[in-house]
Amino acid sequence: MLVSHVTGLSRVQLITQDTRALDAAARQQISELAARRLAGEPMAYLVGEREFFGRTFQVTPAVLIPRPDTELLVEQALDRMEAFDAPTVLDLGTGSGIIAITIALARRDARVWATDASAEALAVATGNAQALGATQLHTALGDWYGALAKTDAPRTFELIVSNPPYIAAADDHLGQGDLRFEPAGALTDHSDGLQHLRAIITGAPAHLASGGWLLLEHGYDQGDAVRVLLLDAGFAQVFTTQDLAGQDRCSGGQWRDQNAAGRSSLK
Repeated sequence: MLVSHVTGLSRVQLITQDTRALDAAARQQISELAARRLAGEPMAYLVGEREFFGRTFQVTPAVLIPRPDTELLVEQALDRMEAFDAPTVLDLGTGSGIIAITIALARRDARVWATDASAEALAVATGNAQALGATQLHTALGDWYGALAKTDAPRTFELIVSNPPYIAAADDHLGQGDLRFEPAGALTDHSDGLQHLRAIITGAPAHLASGGWLLLEHGYDQGDAVRVLLLDAGFAQVFTTQDLAGQDRCSGGQWRDQNAAGRSSLK
């Protein structure tokens, strides 16, 4: 992968052109990249890209590395969007933009807004949107819903999605693998792991249209807690779905006005 990245040759070309000589500059670059990889630096940062939902997204150390688990959140979002014509969508903490852009490309009739507290992350998301043709994506800089204050974003949305920082500060995983190199502020809330999830759920009713959905990615051990938070906030049809490993990964609920009937159970 590193040789292909430096030379621009495909994997097939690397095989068919295996006697091709590398110049000194290419050899030096490959050597430097290999040393960084041996030190544990993620391959996505070394080559500057990662696949998500069948598309190639540019990534930098300013954003999280896209992971297959997050595709579950997108699938859940697209399923629920089928009930709406020209829906308005809000992606909170968009990072590289993988969720918002994938939704925008799948639903060209949707108006999609993406926010992030990091200007560097928003720059990556904007670049990905331009490269992939997500022309109806709008971005806003700021913390969660506060980012919308100085924009012309809709007052309410049919769908709000987020993959917020949900790793607890004491979790040992933060010091392991790729997580050592990813932006800490995009991984952990520096608290119990539920701080940002609480803020998003608490603020959602003021930004959701009646019948709209809030969908959240969370940790494998947070499904119960997130469902309780959703129910306490007044959401109906509360659910949790599992990832490919069979672990709780995505929870959500539907917002209804005060006259709507009943809340779902915790199951």
